[in-house]
Amino acid sequence: MYAIVEINGQQFKAEQGKKLFVNHIRESEEGQTVEYDKVLLVDNDGAVTVGTPTVEGAKVVCEVIKPLVKGDKVIVFKMKRRKDSRKKKGHRQQYTQVEIKSVIA
Repeated sequence: MYAIVEINGQQFKAEQGKKLFVNHIRESEEGQTVEYDKVLLVDNDGAVTVGTPTVEGAKVVCEVIKPLVKGDKVIVFKMKRRKDSRKKKGHRQQYTQVEIKSVIA
């Protein structure tokens, strides 16, 4: 059994026991339980239920494993030749690691 759920504006495939990296959830603590009810699709052993726009009564229960995980560094480098113009910026995206405890449909 799995479900397609929307978490912080992104869609994820949620199965029981699966670990996901989602966009950073502010005010989250390690061990905290979080529920999401924006379930877009549920597949229960071949019986597919598609929501319009969400499935009624379905929700996904997650547990926060690590509240703040930093992603890989991305370097943005701009240069104009012969102009002595260079700009270098770096960025690290912040994530929260969650584990799917159950899919309720």
